[in-house]
Amino acid sequence: MSTQTTSGLAIETAGLVKTFGETRAVDGVDLAVPAGTVYGVLGPNGAGKTTTVKMLATLLRPDGGEAHVFGHDVVREADEVRGRVSLTGQYASVDEDLTGTENLVLLGRLLGHGKQAARQRSGQLLEAFGLTEAAGKQVKNYSGGMRRRIDIAASILNTPDLLFLDEPTTGLDPRSRNQVWDIIRAVVAQGTTVLLTTQYLDEADQLASRIAVIDQGKVIAEGTKGELKASVGAGSVHLRLRDAAQRDLAADLLVRALDAHVQPEPDPVALTARLSGAASEDTAAEQAARALNELARAGITVDNFSLGQPSLDEVFLALTGHDTHKTEADRNDKDDKDEVAA
Repeated sequence: MSTQTTSGLAIETAGLVKTFGETRAVDGVDLAVPAGTVYGVLGPNGAGKTTTVKMLATLLRPDGGEAHVFGHDVVREADEVRGRVSLTGQYASVDEDLTGTENLVLLGRLLGHGKQAARQRSGQLLEAFGLTEAAGKQVKNYSGGMRRRIDIAASILNTPDLLFLDEPTTGLDPRSRNQVWDIIRAVVAQGTTVLLTTQYLDEADQLASRIAVIDQGKVIAEGTKGELKASVGAGSVHLRLRDAAQRDLAADLLVRALDAHVQPEPDPVALTARLSGAASEDTAAEQAARALNELARAGITVDNFSLGQPSLDEVFLALTGHDTHKTEADRNDKDDKDEVAA
């Protein structure tokens, strides 16, 4: 089955809206997701990511706007959309009382595979995902990382044209996260488009070709990693001083020399200055060199210095005024409304 459309887009939305009572969970979302890529939707809990995915996967009906998946309208042509997509949610959806093999064989049979074909496909996936040794164990005895892998394996028993991964690494340790990332890369290499929602900045940075930043139900920025980083500054100057007592003086000098926002780091001898977005890379380097000279003239010793692009963390903070972790009360209030409505 071809994954291409005449526009080359796997997903196209315009003004997508979903409300739950008085809460506007998704507020006019526009997306254009190229086929054959990983597209990241980045935002905090309660931003509207999961609600957007549910509408695109035909699990929720939009209240406004339009959405197409490979050219098919998600409302009028829902069956065609369902035939081309698969969804892995935030929590494992396999049966915990069944073994890994039993889960995959059961789902394979439900998807129309014969008994032998279902067993063959499940064996292939268990081996590919490093679960062969655990194939005969009940899923309730799997680690968190193993559960996520079996869940993704279940999602691609029939290779989908589009795979929705809704915060697939939430709660995983770094090693398990890396394993899931490798699986995602392998899935895309086989031609599947992946829409990845995440609140982890490094995850979007590692995997996504393009990223939509979503906050309070709206897309507030969209582009490649480089475009998003360039939109908030030409770069960041990172400094480590020899004497922590000189940090306040160093910060004042950097503000004047660079005309930049200077942020003290948790390390008492570290500072970060975000340069103006209007500055080119060459100009940024010249500004940084001038700032170092100013610090040296003031008798401030710099033990370590680096100049680099802003992180996605800095991008998100600059765009929204907060990081990707809202207060617990905010998250619970919004998530509860979505959960009840869903």
